Amino acid sequence: MCASYGLGGGPYPLEGEEPELDLAPLDEQVPAQQIAEWMREQGHTAKITGSRARNLNPIIISSGDHRRVELAWWWLHFGGKPAKFSAFNSRADALTRRWKAGLHQRGLAPATWYVEKGRTFGLGGQAFGIAAITTTATQPDGSELLTYSIVTREAVGPAASVHPRMPLIVPRELEAEWLYPGIPGDDGFIADVVAASDEVSHAVEIADPPQATATLL
Repeated sequence: MCASYGLGGGPYPLEGEEPELDLAPLDEQVPAQQIAEWMREQGHTAKITGSRARNLNPIIISSGDHRRVELAWWWLHFGGKPAKFSAFNSRADALTRRWKAGLHQRGLAPATWYVEKGRTFGLGGQAFGIAAITTTATQPDGSELLTYSIVTREAVGPAASVHPRMPLIVPRELEAEWLYPGIPGDDGFIADVVAASDEVSHAVEIADPPQATATLL
């Protein structure tokens, strides 16, 4: 399960430096400004959205030929309201059974690191896109709010030594297909994305030293 991730800060680059994000469209002027503002306000860290705090996180979505960044609520909504069950993570192998509503508009959560069981993981500071599923909720004032859930897969490589699950990192060559709403999110497509993510998932490294455990001698 992934309950925290971020852009910049964290283990790399050095504290106070802003990362160079080559993940489209974050390398474009307007999205880059949006992300820079979010990083300053949220301390580089995406957290599960609270009903009172209303902290929103950047999500990349596509209308077919253009990617854009929207701030979204990290906890999938159904029927316009936050799900009453745990909905910040969704298993890749259960997407077509339990999460069909979110498969119509898939997204990417941009990150340079994520946290699991108190350990920080990443790709040496390289930006990557975590698979997300989204729904749109209508607010009391009539405005629309994007909501999302992070997709997880079976952990492999160093990540598997800490937790049996890890975020599904979408390989660069499949980002367009994952984001394109015209491609059905069926079992075959999901399986292909998971299989294609094996290489980058194995490359994920533990980016912080283990915390020392006190012992009695």
